[in-house]
Amino acid sequence: MLNVLRDTLSAMNPKSLILLEFHKVLERLKTYASFDLSAKLATRLRPTSSLEKAQVYQHQTRQARFLLSLTDGLHFRGAVDMRSFAEQARRQMTLEAPNLLAIRNSLAVSRDARRFLLEKSEEAPLLAEMAVSLSDGHGLIDLINKTINDRGEVLDSASPHLEQIRSDLKITHSRLMDRMNRYLTDPGSSRMLQESLITQRGGRYVLPLKAEHKGQIKSIVHDQSSSGATLFVEPLAVVEWNNKYRQLELDERDEVLRVLHNLSGEIAGYAEELIQTSEVMAELDLILMKARYADDLRASEPELIAFEKRPDSDHPGSLIHLIRARHPLLAPDKVVPIDVELDRKTFAVVLTGPNTGGKTVTLKTIGLMVLMAQAGLQIPARSGSRISVFQDVFADIGDEQSIEQSLSTFSGHISQLVRILRRANSRSLVLLDELGSGTDPQEGSALARAVLDYMLKRHITSFVATHFPELKSYAHGTAGVTNASLEFDPETLMPTYRLMIGLPGRSNALAIAERLGLDPEILEAARKEINPDDLHVDDLLEEIHRQRNLANKNFTASEKALLSAQKKEVELDKQLEKIEGERDKILDRAHTQAEEELEVLRDQVRDLQKVIKRLSAQPEKKVELAEVEEKLVELEQIHTEKQVHRRKQAHLTYKPTGPIQVGQKVQIKKLGVEGTVTAIDGDQLEVQAGAVRLRLLPQDISRKKVVDEIAPSQEKQVEKKGHTQLPSISGVPMELDLRGLRVEDALDNLDHYLEQSFSSGLPFGRIIHGKGTGVLRETVRETLRHSAYVTRWERGGDNEGGDGVSVVFFQSSD
Repeated sequence: MLNVLRDTLSAMNPKSLILLEFHKVLERLKTYASFDLSAKLATRLRPTSSLEKAQVYQHQTRQARFLLSLTDGLHFRGAVDMRSFAEQARRQMTLEAPNLLAIRNSLAVSRDARRFLLEKSEEAPLLAEMAVSLSDGHGLIDLINKTINDRGEVLDSASPHLEQIRSDLKITHSRLMDRMNRYLTDPGSSRMLQESLITQRGGRYVLPLKAEHKGQIKSIVHDQSSSGATLFVEPLAVVEWNNKYRQLELDERDEVLRVLHNLSGEIAGYAEELIQTSEVMAELDLILMKARYADDLRASEPELIAFEKRPDSDHPGSLIHLIRARHPLLAPDKVVPIDVELDRKTFAVVLTGPNTGGKTVTLKTIGLMVLMAQAGLQIPARSGSRISVFQDVFADIGDEQSIEQSLSTFSGHISQLVRILRRANSRSLVLLDELGSGTDPQEGSALARAVLDYMLKRHITSFVATHFPELKSYAHGTAGVTNASLEFDPETLMPTYRLMIGLPGRSNALAIAERLGLDPEILEAARKEINPDDLHVDDLLEEIHRQRNLANKNFTASEKALLSAQKKEVELDKQLEKIEGERDKILDRAHTQAEEELEVLRDQVRDLQKVIKRLSAQPEKKVELAEVEEKLVELEQIHTEKQVHRRKQAHLTYKPTGPIQVGQKVQIKKLGVEGTVTAIDGDQLEVQAGAVRLRLLPQDISRKKVVDEIAPSQEKQVEKKGHTQLPSISGVPMELDLRGLRVEDALDNLDHYLEQSFSSGLPFGRIIHGKGTGVLRETVRETLRHSAYVTRWERGGDNEGGDGVSVVFFQSSD
């Protein structure tokens, strides 16, 4: 059986999977299947509790998404599950022609996928490793093609005997038709026929004779019409030809069966290969299904992490960090993304707020993010989300918003809670909706606190939704527990569904009643019944919510302003580059024109000097000599002015041609930022750009143009910006810190970083692995040596970590 099918026998609690609607996610995943076996595989997919397996599944999905971004040709459409055919052939059963045709088509799909994936082994090594197990046909495709055509018919050339039989069939059929047609064309017999046609009854060719002419044509009656007006007769003159034709048809059938039986025997020899190919195709198609589903969900790969043991803490070591997570089954334009953060001190969250405020959807979203991540599905959340791999996920959710189920009774909730608490441990995630509801509020609240205490003592990570106000103070005053709520807008009387970690939910009953017009006298009486301290706390919560909303709005506005400013900066940089280019062209033209004018002046000066020399030898020409000398002085003055102007122009467009010096300003071409040369080592330059120090080749930089005399105001603008910042490219940082990680985890992070950096067009980056024992350093450098994304790497400079750092230069992704 398939590895994935074996994983479907997961220890994950099946009832919780249903309550969290994981099966509905799988139904959507199933729609991306190319053939029936992979569709079945999708419906049986279950999350794994193994960190290593979950990481492999995520890496497979990532590699598949990358390949699908390169081509639309990677698919398994046209394939079928060949396992039943292989088993039939192995039991010496004869396969029908359509089934053999299906095997041929499936092998062709397998061959094409195998070839493509092996060609892309560097980009998708995990998928290429699986593709090795796919069949490339082994001559079976050609063998079937020589036997069966595309319509599923056995070819004449399948055997010499079959070819001879079919040749005899054609001749016999032709002669038989000649004799039958004589009855249609002969005036005497044709008038006795109901229609001028030849038909068949019982495999024999017959004529439709009018009943009143029975016996007038010597024949055998095979059938008659329902009205009795027509008899279907076989003339005695064609009986022998009909017999011969029928015998040849039987011979053809027997020979076809023999050919198919022999071909089925050939297939039997490849039964194991066909079974394996079907299963591997289904596994690969499942991975492609995950990738296509991720594309449509606009999902990202979460970082899966192990539980972090903390011997000095009661914390179980779990971590959930979700950024803008969306419920995968809700319309993207209607669902409100949530941020979830379980920090290093918190592992239980008490979620409070009014009914219909979105608590159930929030719990389901958290649960589905975990389940999807551990099943190799990318999650509908922003990149950077991190999730621990749990051993099991338990849920007790009475979905009040589901039209498919009614609310569970109190006893039903308790029964489910008993089962959960018996099985849950410190590696479990527990999601409880409306804990303690459905009974007396005082008893329900006490029960809820007791259950939370029980889970805290056993270090069980949990999210608990409740409407009991007592649990707010419990969460506030208990270590390891925090409050959370879903925002409610008192102006619109509607929930906004935004999750706020750290803030308890407010009671909005009186505010809603007041907005809806309840008599003020009743409201005032109700307020008197409430503990003043509770009212004060509620007012404080309202102010905190208001201030937080204002801060969120301001933050959103500042983000938009920052993005707008960055966009304008890019546009201005482009305009400046264009202006500088035009200026250079103008200066070049002016320089050329000045050179031409200077050359004319030089010619004139030389001509005048010759005239002066000639006049100097003639004393009577003193007046003319003085005029010429005056003209010469004038031309020399013009010449001098032109040269001064030319030198100024040359200074403005100065581009150094000498060697690069330490301290010189340069432009880093790929990043478009300014840096300063701090050291020169052979043909390598050390460039300081902001807080980052880079090692570059001369072709990676361009020298800074001297523009101070042209636009001194620009220098002031640059100074206002502060130090140069080295940007990330497409959100990929230029530095990866692997210190403190196990070798396996470090390599996973390194592989992901290399692929992201290459795809994003990052020119280079720094890998920090530390010195230590040297095992991690050598493993990293060995990976860099063989990576298709890397052109070269080098040891870090003495002032940037030395042997504890490797600087890597990436291939161009253009």
